[in-house]
Amino acid sequence: MIEPIPGLRWYPGYLDADAQASFVEAIRDVVRSAQLFTPVMPKTARPFSVRMTNCGPLGWVSDRDGYRYQPNHPQTGKPWPEMPGAFLDLWRDVSGHDQAPQACLVNYYEPQARMGLHVDRDEKDFDAPVVSVSLGDTCVFRHGGTGRKDPTRSFRLQSGDVLVLGGPARLIHHGVDRILPGTSTLLPSPGRINLTLRRVDPPDGNVV
Repeated sequence: MIEPIPGLRWYPGYLDADAQASFVEAIRDVVRSAQLFTPVMPKTARPFSVRMTNCGPLGWVSDRDGYRYQPNHPQTGKPWPEMPGAFLDLWRDVSGHDQAPQACLVNYYEPQARMGLHVDRDEKDFDAPVVSVSLGDTCVFRHGGTGRKDPTRSFRLQSGDVLVLGGPARLIHHGVDRILPGTSTLLPSPGRINLTLRRVDPPDGNVV
């Protein structure tokens, strides 16, 4: 485990090749039940460069009305599929939190996709960390501090890496500068899948 800054825990190669393949199969099952969609920015409706879906009791969405968590797919209206057991096991292994995650975002990055610096602050419970899993092509991950103008650093996240943003790093700015196509053979075509497991509500507001 590497801790670039307090609270930001990086586990290079946490998932071996077999575990990565198993996670991808579980994601395919999720996508069959909850198709990928393209979120858009609030107010402007500018599309994100990633496509996404969710699993678990809640899912994160973004549209003209804003960012939020809701229990159903924005296009089909169906409930999100259950979170796979392997995802829950990972959360228990690395999160250090005694409550189960309520949402798992599944972001699919095509080679040209990226994610600008942002803070995950749509949750009501900041005591729980955000657990991130990288699958497929390597990405250049950038992080700063809690202030938008804080200095930033970057490092490469490879397939199988797990990142935990918790404690003093829970509300840091972070994003993905670029994808490095051809750095993994896990997926059938160039690209990256990122899972982020999150606890939305404080313990007294349990959904699960």
